Amino acid sequence: MADAVVIGAGHNGLAAAAALAAKGWSVEVFEQADMPGGAVKTREATLPGFRHDMGAMNLSLFAGSAFAGEHGAALARHGMAFAPATDCFATAFPDGRWLGVSTDLDITTARIAGHSQRDAETWRRLVAEFAEDAPHIFAVLGGQMRIPALMKTAYGVARKRGVNHVRSLARLMLQSPRDFLDETFESPRVKAMCAAWGMHLDFPPDQSGGAVFPYLEAMANQSFGMVIGQGGADTIIRAMVGMIEDAGGKVTCNAPVSEILTAGGAAKGVWLADGRRVKADKAVIATVAPSGLARLLPRGSGNARFDEGLARYRHAPGTMMMHLAMDGLPDWAAGAELKRFAYVHLAPSLRQMATTYAEVQDGLLPREPVIVVGQPTAVDPSRAPDGKHVLWVQVRMVPGTIRGDAADKIDARDWATVKDAYAERVLDIMEGYAPGLRAQILGKHIQSPEDLEADNPNLVGGDQICGSHHPAQNFLFRPVPGFSDGSTPIKRLWLAGAATWPGAGTGAGSGTLLAKRLGK
Repeated sequence: MADAVVIGAGHNGLAAAAALAAKGWSVEVFEQADMPGGAVKTREATLPGFRHDMGAMNLSLFAGSAFAGEHGAALARHGMAFAPATDCFATAFPDGRWLGVSTDLDITTARIAGHSQRDAETWRRLVAEFAEDAPHIFAVLGGQMRIPALMKTAYGVARKRGVNHVRSLARLMLQSPRDFLDETFESPRVKAMCAAWGMHLDFPPDQSGGAVFPYLEAMANQSFGMVIGQGGADTIIRAMVGMIEDAGGKVTCNAPVSEILTAGGAAKGVWLADGRRVKADKAVIATVAPSGLARLLPRGSGNARFDEGLARYRHAPGTMMMHLAMDGLPDWAAGAELKRFAYVHLAPSLRQMATTYAEVQDGLLPREPVIVVGQPTAVDPSRAPDGKHVLWVQVRMVPGTIRGDAADKIDARDWATVKDAYAERVLDIMEGYAPGLRAQILGKHIQSPEDLEADNPNLVGGDQICGSHHPAQNFLFRPVPGFSDGSTPIKRLWLAGAATWPGAGTGAGSGTLLAKRLGK
């Protein structure tokens, strides 16, 4: 018997387990995959010595998280280390120009001024305001999603900055990326550079509620820079597992849970697929997608509204991942300076992003998907043999279920057949921005939406953020209205992970908030 049983060894599950173990709880974590990490894994997926982040690469949210703030010393003892990036992200354009954000404000604004002097001045103003606004925004995004907590934050902002400022922040939270960018900047390229971040989180240009993410990423990278994991994103996973084991807890892989045990309206433990029964004295914490929780409760939760909410939960479009072992970094047509950036977005206009999203919503393979090219070895050379590199290529978006091809060139409808052909389309696009790219590839590993879900059932249809973050399914409504605090209708059964508030990303928010609540 353990005090707490955690289903799933993603970073939120591990954060909850580690925090509770640090408070003296006995914890056991069960993971269906062959290694912990969930969507934060690092493997030699192509060739020996080439370490690829299979999901998340950017660990800035974790580095700045409440969990790391409280447990930083313990994490460091277990080997957690970061590699900072000062050249954070850029967008390359088809005509050979580019625009990017580095932590040196003068350098960034000089680049922007090459497109619009007015936008350069606006950028400086936004950065200055961000220093004052960031604590209030992060208080909302990193706190318990309860009406009293929201009212307390709003009152604090009003006292400090005035009621009108509260209205401005609330408006930002509701705006679409296009609305915010159109009223803020005049250069289409500055707008595209920022809007690309919305596509990371299921926010095409015209989706309400999407403005805050491009704004935060742009301002946070400018102000603080970006960090990735030294040697791989799994540095945080290995450190948390070490914390748990040091405290006497256990993390067991290749151990899928088949059912959550309940009696008298309370969770009592879990049945493992191999027939073992593990009792939980205080809590069962499920870090699973809503559909996964429904499977683990074959008789339901006893609350029809909750069960119906789980069934209605909507996932974001799928993604495809390409992991490339490289003889060198891409020879970007826009210039060698792009080789220094952690991310290079191939998303040249709001129109292209909107078109891509619409095509995917129709079940079509996009004619020209948004491509995120991660260059981790530009920041951390230890991930590849001397002089060699890895590329982390995320294709956003693609349909989980294929109904057609927007380009009318691929006839197949099953991902097992399609993924290689579609990868060639992606490489064709990349070649247009970096001629000779194919000749530099030493090895490649492609993951279709089906492959991503097979490795991690939370990534339904290849949805790497475990559920849309549109307003109707975010904030007080994530994952089900009335249960945004991780609670369920079953006593001692809690839900955590990206499907719960505060959603996707590597900030360990839901696991940390839940552990704080349970450990009081």
